[in-house]
Amino acid sequence: MHLRFGWERNAGEHVGVPMLSRADSIEAIAGQRFEVVVIGGGITGAGVALDAASRGYSVALLERGDYAIGTSSRSSKMVHGGLRYLQNLDLGLVREALIERQLMVQLAPHLVYPTPFLVPGFAEERRDRRIGIGLNMYDVMATTRVGRSRREMRSSKDEDEDFSWSPDRHRTIGREEVLELVPALAERDPRDAYLFYDCQTDDVRLTLTILGEAERFGAVMLNGADVTDVLDDGGRAAGVAFVEAESGERFEVRADNVVNATGVFADRIRPEEVVDEEDVPRIAPSRGTHLLLDRADVSTGEAACIVPAGEGRAIFALPWYGRTLVGTTDNDYDGDIEHPRPAAEDIAYLLDAVNAFFGTSASDSDLVGAYAGVRPLISTGDPRKSVDISRRAELYETSSGMLTITGGKLTTWRRMAKQTVDRLVEREGREAPCHTAELPLGMEARPADLEAPEGVGEEAVAQLAFRYGHAARKVLDLAREDPGLAAPIVAGRPDLLAEAVIAARYEQARSVADLLLRRTRLGLLAAPQLRDAEAVRPVAEALGGALGWSRRQVKREAEAWPAALAEAGADPAAASPSPTV
Repeated sequence: MHLRFGWERNAGEHVGVPMLSRADSIEAIAGQRFEVVVIGGGITGAGVALDAASRGYSVALLERGDYAIGTSSRSSKMVHGGLRYLQNLDLGLVREALIERQLMVQLAPHLVYPTPFLVPGFAEERRDRRIGIGLNMYDVMATTRVGRSRREMRSSKDEDEDFSWSPDRHRTIGREEVLELVPALAERDPRDAYLFYDCQTDDVRLTLTILGEAERFGAVMLNGADVTDVLDDGGRAAGVAFVEAESGERFEVRADNVVNATGVFADRIRPEEVVDEEDVPRIAPSRGTHLLLDRADVSTGEAACIVPAGEGRAIFALPWYGRTLVGTTDNDYDGDIEHPRPAAEDIAYLLDAVNAFFGTSASDSDLVGAYAGVRPLISTGDPRKSVDISRRAELYETSSGMLTITGGKLTTWRRMAKQTVDRLVEREGREAPCHTAELPLGMEARPADLEAPEGVGEEAVAQLAFRYGHAARKVLDLAREDPGLAAPIVAGRPDLLAEAVIAARYEQARSVADLLLRRTRLGLLAAPQLRDAEAVRPVAEALGGALGWSRRQVKREAEAWPAALAEAGADPAAASPSPTV
């Protein structure tokens, strides 16, 4: 197992999508011994694998379903401090998240990008002074860790010194600038708006990129690996047993350390000897629902908007992959945490708020996609609703030595991973400092530097550069070799069939759902165009060609897709009555 300890890369170096095939991963993991085994392939587990591997540990990661299949694919797609946490005076959490936001823009500039956010004011409304106070606090906490001002940072940048991205302070902009950013607000006649900056990403692609970097440092990962037991050796957690999804075969993996990073499932994995419930977290799930709309129906233009949603709450509407993303709700949830779906009342709540704000009349029949995720909030016995509970991460250690990391949020994945691996290092007495604040995540590529084959337009190239960075060249090379793979998966969308082949060969995609819901996000962005098996047949054929499927299996996989789409609740418009004429 090779390890690298230098962070520099050459432009020609193999970066991005380097994951081993599932067959190779099974061979590398089954029956072997590692220093660390990580359970869970969401962003936290991926972060632990990267942190540990980059410190020199041998690492195996096991994921029951698909990478990022849970909360890590169902976030609000924001890398942010969390303005609303200031209401609870949770200043430490906001400060930590703002520091991580700066790091992510620096380490993954192709995947994490700044977006202007507006809090518009209208003639008939009185300005809420608390918003301005909150934004002032946000500005102060977003200063650099070394205490330099933004002006000093700009000077450093001009002199090619090391620097971290940090946004300008919030400011008030006038009506003309508001409408230049969000023309759809013209009918509301905005007086002015607060303007501030936060960041956006594709949560699944960020997770996959982190996993790819972990593999670069020698970690081995496998999806479709359902951990059924934590192995015991004299009262110590000594590895895990898992069942491989395709063969049904049971394997054992011995390990010096076991890390449980299963998010909302964290309280379901525990060594048999645990009797003290304080040793493990008790999860209080909270469901967050998001909607996606065509920008022809609801558009935020070039900015995101903070939208009032009644009872002092607010939601957001922001541009994402050419659609308008609206969210989120935050409700206590006692339903199926494996397959959460948007509830009808949550959809109505979000649509009512957006329609009132933009003066539109969008209904559930206009939705191009939707999703719901379950946040792994930690139960504290507090009777308050989950909307008021902190997202702070917690690390637990059982008497067997198993570590469980849960809570937190997408933005703070690196800090959660560091907290976990720091504990491993501490109890083993190693000298192994954390390097993840310096490790690039993927490698940036400008669209202008990518040579597209005939039939692949500028929009597709720009999206590939965002999604894959330098590794976009692999996708374009495939499209060049086989012009059929240069075709779009969905008419009018920039995602290419070549991406299905990349997903199968290098990212362990095993199904049409893996490709459409996670490797691309088309199941959320264009659900009505993907409702039947025939619509996804080209995807199944591309996956099948890479995975060696028979014609019969290609047909089965295509036919399994509509049920997967329904299970995800990604197409509420399908159940909506057609509008009367």
